[in-house]
Amino acid sequence: MKKLLTILVFTITANLLAQEYNIQNGYMAQGFDVVSYFSNTAVEGKKQYTTTYNGVKFKFVSQKNLNAFKSNPTKYMPQCGGYCAYAVATRTERKEIDPEYFEIRDGKLYLFYNAWFFNKKESWLEENPEKLKVEAAKNWEVLKNKKD
Repeated sequence: MKKLLTILVFTITANLLAQEYNIQNGYMAQGFDVVSYFSNTAVEGKKQYTTTYNGVKFKFVSQKNLNAFKSNPTKYMPQCGGYCAYAVATRTERKEIDPEYFEIRDGKLYLFYNAWFFNKKESWLEENPEKLKVEAAKNWEVLKNKKD
């Protein structure tokens, strides 16, 4: 019985995390180093520099970046759970991202979808990023509480 309960709790937790965080390829930001974004660089992390925060795995390019994250993880967490900030702001939807398309705005990391003719970072910048970031924050709270 105890084993069954443990499995059930693990399954429920995994399902909740799968909704709250975009963990494509098993990592936040598809394994790109969230600390590197703050140096205006999108770089894929290395397996030897990994950690887990809130049940989500992260990769980093160096021990220095890993240490920076560990000292203040909330500073480096992508907004909107790592989903496309534009989709969250404009459609209240979780959409995948291209980890090479990002923006640091007011000290926060926003990630975006990009494929073919759909560069959502460009759309974000063209429309009104200050308004969109407010909408994204509001809509993300709705999505986090939405049961799929």
